[in-house]
Amino acid sequence: MTKRSATPATFTVERTFPISRDKVFRAYSDVKMKAKWFGGPEEWERSEHKLDFRVGGRESSSGGPPGGPQHHYSGIHMDIVPDERIVLAYEIKVGETRLTVSLGTTEFKADGKGTKLVYTEQIMFLDAPEHLEDRKKGTEALFDNLVAALAKAH
Repeated sequence: MTKRSATPATFTVERTFPISRDKVFRAYSDVKMKAKWFGGPEEWERSEHKLDFRVGGRESSSGGPPGGPQHHYSGIHMDIVPDERIVLAYEIKVGETRLTVSLGTTEFKADGKGTKLVYTEQIMFLDAPEHLEDRKKGTEALFDNLVAALAKAH
């Protein structure tokens, strides 16, 4: 029998952008804009990013290394306050194996003429080793992509 486990963890990532909150928020709420920065590494094959941006709306994407296992992201928006906050409950699967379930909260705070983005993830690693540092590095890489996408858009 497989040993079952659930290991909790929490991390926070912060970034400051010289762009207004409404424009940073739009990078999350607009499906075309979000598809420019949200996903796996550049070399991964990707499926369509789906986004129904409303409370109760779903978001999903899949991708993976060429010839490798598919990574599936699927979530539901639990709370949205325009230009201020997004709360998303989501899971990550590799193939058919659910690795993690998370609650991610993204806050958009005014910072002079720019925006301070504060992302806090409460994560549960399921039946697998805890890879918190890898998850945090992946989130930071997404925010690097967000910085580049916002720079191109403005």
